[in-house]
Amino acid sequence: MANAMRLTMARAWIGLLLTCSGCEVQRSLTIQSDPPGALVFLNDQEIGRTPVTQYFKWYGTYDVEIRKDGYESLRTTAKVWAPWWQVPPIDLIVCFVPGQEDHHDLSFTLHEPTARQLDPQRMITSAEKLRAKYDAGEPTTKPSTTH
Repeated sequence: MANAMRLTMARAWIGLLLTCSGCEVQRSLTIQSDPPGALVFLNDQEIGRTPVTQYFKWYGTYDVEIRKDGYESLRTTAKVWAPWWQVPPIDLIVCFVPGQEDHHDLSFTLHEPTARQLDPQRMITSAEKLRAKYDAGEPTTKPSTTH
C-alpha cells in the first residue's frame, strides 16, 4: 500500500512538472539612445527606432547596431543575463507564479563624426586604395564602424 501511495505521489509530481513546461516568462529588452530616434538592429534584424522595446526568448549575447544620420554608427554586443529566479531549478518553482516578467534596459550614446572622418578627399583616397586592392585580387576586409 505504501508503494502505491509513493507511486501516486510520483505521478502527481511528474504531471505537475509536465504542466509547468508551458509556463512562459515575458522577457523584454528596451534600447535607448542619445540622441533618440536612431535605427536599431538586433542580431542583424531591424527592430525599430529608439526608444524601442523588443520581446525575446533566449538570454545571452546580442549583436547591436545603432545608426542615425549625422552620427557615427555603433556596433557592439550586449549581454542579457537571466535573473536568479530564472536559473534551474528555481525556475520550476517560479513557473507556477502567473504573469512573470523580466525586463532589461540598454542605453547607448552616439557621437558626431570628427572632421577627419567627414573629409571627402580622405574618403575618396581610401575608396581608391580599396578598389586597387580588390582589382589586384588582394583580400579586403570590412571596415570597422566602432572606434
